[in-house]
Amino acid sequence: MIIRLYTGDDGQAHFEDLDVPAGDAETIALTAGADMTFRRFPDGNFSDWHNAPRLQYVIVLSGQMEIGIGDGEKRVLDPGDILQVEDLTGQGHTTRSVGVRIVASVPLSG
Repeated sequence: MIIRLYTGDDGQAHFEDLDVPAGDAETIALTAGADMTFRRFPDGNFSDWHNAPRLQYVIVLSGQMEIGIGDGEKRVLDPGDILQVEDLTGQGHTTRSVGVRIVASVPLSG
Protein backbone atom coordinates (compact mmCIF):
# COMPACT_ATOMS: atom_id res chain seq x y z
CA MET A 1 0.00 0.00 0.00
CA ILE A 2 1.21 3.52 -0.78
CA ILE A 3 -0.43 6.36 1.14
CA ARG A 4 0.19 9.99 0.25
CA LEU A 5 0.19 12.42 3.22
CA TYR A 6 -0.05 16.02 2.05
CA THR A 7 -1.17 19.51 3.13
CA GLY A 8 -4.41 20.64 1.52
CA ASP A 9 -5.50 24.18 0.66
CA ASP A 10 -7.14 24.26 4.11
CA GLY A 11 -3.74 23.96 5.84
CA GLN A 12 -4.65 20.50 7.16
CA ALA A 13 -2.98 17.16 6.45
CA HIS A 14 -4.91 14.71 4.27
CA PHE A 15 -4.48 11.08 3.14
CA GLU A 16 -4.71 9.83 -0.44
CA ASP A 17 -4.43 6.18 -1.44
CA LEU A 18 -2.15 5.78 -4.46
CA ASP A 19 -2.27 2.98 -6.99
CA VAL A 20 0.29 0.26 -6.49
CA PRO A 21 2.10 -0.58 -9.74
CA ALA A 22 0.39 -3.51 -11.46
CA GLY A 23 3.53 -5.19 -12.83
CA ASP A 24 5.78 -7.69 -11.09
CA ALA A 25 8.50 -5.10 -10.50
CA GLU A 26 8.66 -1.34 -10.26
CA THR A 27 11.86 0.66 -10.56
CA ILE A 28 12.14 4.05 -8.92
CA ALA A 29 15.17 6.13 -9.88
CA LEU A 30 16.74 7.80 -6.87
CA THR A 31 18.22 11.25 -7.22
CA ALA A 32 22.00 11.20 -7.49
CA GLY A 33 23.45 11.48 -4.00
CA ALA A 34 20.14 10.54 -2.36
CA ASP A 35 20.48 8.82 0.95
CA MET A 36 18.38 6.30 2.80
CA THR A 37 18.04 6.65 6.57
CA PHE A 38 17.03 3.85 8.92
CA ARG A 39 15.47 4.67 12.29
CA ARG A 40 14.26 2.56 15.20
CA PHE A 41 11.49 3.66 17.58
CA PRO A 42 10.36 1.89 20.78
CA ASP A 43 6.83 0.61 21.23
CA GLY A 44 4.47 3.47 22.14
CA ASN A 45 6.83 6.21 20.93
CA PHE A 46 4.68 9.26 20.15
CA SER A 47 5.55 12.38 18.16
CA ASP A 48 2.97 15.13 18.69
CA TRP A 49 1.93 17.48 15.87
CA HIS A 50 4.78 18.01 13.42
CA ASN A 51 5.46 18.55 9.74
CA ALA A 52 7.62 16.35 7.57
CA PRO A 53 11.24 17.54 7.51
CA ARG A 54 11.40 17.03 3.71
CA LEU A 55 9.57 15.34 0.86
CA GLN A 56 10.22 11.64 1.40
CA TYR A 57 9.06 8.06 1.30
CA VAL A 58 8.85 6.36 4.69
CA ILE A 59 8.86 2.57 4.36
CA VAL A 60 7.77 0.51 7.36
CA LEU A 61 10.17 -2.40 7.85
CA SER A 62 8.90 -3.75 11.19
CA GLY A 63 6.27 -2.88 13.77
CA GLN A 64 3.46 -0.54 12.83
CA MET A 65 3.24 3.22 12.34
CA GLU A 66 0.02 5.05 13.22
CA ILE A 67 -0.42 8.45 11.54
CA GLY A 68 -3.07 10.89 12.78
CA ILE A 69 -4.35 13.99 10.98
CA GLY A 70 -6.34 17.03 12.10
CA ASP A 71 -9.83 15.70 11.34
CA GLY A 72 -9.23 12.77 13.70
CA GLU A 73 -8.60 10.16 11.01
CA LYS A 74 -5.80 7.70 11.72
CA ARG A 75 -4.08 5.21 9.46
CA VAL A 76 -1.97 2.27 10.59
CA LEU A 77 0.83 1.23 8.26
CA ASP A 78 2.18 -2.31 8.39
CA PRO A 79 5.57 -3.68 7.32
CA GLY A 80 5.94 -3.17 3.58
CA ASP A 81 3.60 -0.16 3.47
CA ILE A 82 4.96 3.11 2.09
CA LEU A 83 4.03 6.62 3.19
CA GLN A 84 4.71 9.37 0.64
CA VAL A 85 5.19 12.33 2.99
CA GLU A 86 4.50 15.81 1.60
CA ASP A 87 2.95 17.78 4.51
CA LEU A 88 5.76 20.33 4.87
CA THR A 89 3.42 23.13 6.02
CA GLY A 90 0.17 23.50 7.93
CA GLN A 91 -0.88 21.62 11.05
CA GLY A 92 1.06 18.48 10.20
CA HIS A 93 0.41 15.05 11.68
CA THR A 94 1.08 12.83 14.69
CA THR A 95 3.04 9.57 14.65
CA ARG A 96 2.85 6.65 17.08
CA SER A 97 4.74 3.36 17.13
CA VAL A 98 2.82 0.13 17.65
CA GLY A 99 5.48 -2.41 18.54
CA VAL A 100 9.14 -1.70 17.92
CA ARG A 101 9.04 0.26 14.66
CA ILE A 102 11.88 0.32 12.16
CA VAL A 103 11.51 2.54 9.10
CA ALA A 104 13.59 3.51 6.10
CA SER A 105 13.28 7.10 4.83
CA VAL A 106 14.16 8.00 1.24
CA PRO A 107 14.23 11.70 0.27
CA LEU A 108 12.37 12.82 -2.85
CA SER A 109 13.39 15.73 -5.02
CA GLY A 110 10.82 18.50 -4.88
